[in-house]
Amino acid sequence: MLPLRRATLRAAALTTAAVLALGACSASTDPGDADATATGAADTSTSEAADRVVVTDQGEVTVPADPQRVVVLNHALAGYLYALDVPVLATVPEVTDDPDPAFSPFWAEEAEADGTELMDWSADGYNLEAILALEPDLIVGGGWGFPLKQATDVYDGLSQIAPTVLVSGSFTTWQEQLEFLADDVFDQAATADELVAGYDERLAEVRDAITVPDGATAFLAGTSDGKTFALIEGEALPSTFEELGFEIDTVQERTGAEPYTAGGDMFEVSAEQVGSVFTAPTVFVIGFNGATTDVATLAEDPVYAGLPSFEAGQAHDLPTWTIRGDYHEAMGLLDVVEEQFS
Repeated sequence: MLPLRRATLRAAALTTAAVLALGACSASTDPGDADATATGAADTSTSEAADRVVVTDQGEVTVPADPQRVVVLNHALAGYLYALDVPVLATVPEVTDDPDPAFSPFWAEEAEADGTELMDWSADGYNLEAILALEPDLIVGGGWGFPLKQATDVYDGLSQIAPTVLVSGSFTTWQEQLEFLADDVFDQAATADELVAGYDERLAEVRDAITVPDGATAFLAGTSDGKTFALIEGEALPSTFEELGFEIDTVQERTGAEPYTAGGDMFEVSAEQVGSVFTAPTVFVIGFNGATTDVATLAEDPVYAGLPSFEAGQAHDLPTWTIRGDYHEAMGLLDVVEEQFS
């Protein structure tokens, strides 16, 4: 069953499509249009009718029926397009100002086969001139955290270049992101259903194979500049662990903290707050934005070494790519969890 928000969006999109269809019918009632139809106007009409109206947080966007030059302004979203066999003209690296950018190992082969370009991505924002030069027929951006903020800030400029669809930050799981892109944007609901069904089957296998630690579980993300963040319950990574049977610590509800940015999936934790936020008996540690934060390094700091999870040996590392995983990375995460807890 669709969440209420998605059901509302879907209803709005269908209503818009119906209005457009009625307009098209009334416009073709003039018998004098028959010659134009016979000489090719019908082809143009059919093409226009095949375009889709997608309802987003920014409003309705008309997207081409079969886009061939798609620019993706979030590395974490690009994998969905490869899974849907949608050609990706260009995307950005996983993190801003990356001196050695690379494609995700989960879809690097597909990116190279597509000839996908890796564009520069600065913490100051997207390079609109570079995007314009690519002549895209569709721009996809948004998602969780900073990419959503940056794309929202320059949405008007992006939409002047090409139809621009921003994936809402209100989607809390990769399944919701995939469903939106597959169903609404690219008209591939059946493919999305197959991918999700395969994931659900694998998740059930892993859930049956692992022994889940007792008590609550929290998630700690560290950055290269020494900042610490707590992942919010109900969002991407914690939601996956909840599906696997882990009890997720309600860190946001307990602390009343706000996400570091609108639509964000985590909040910053000061050194003074670490002991009161990460009280769960199990904690997962993840590097954020390319950082190499790990349990061994944090354990050298008395602030972290004194946490219940560290003292009990229940602090575990997760790869950096798990923090905002797409379909491919969600499947990879299941392998990691199975290996750690079987």
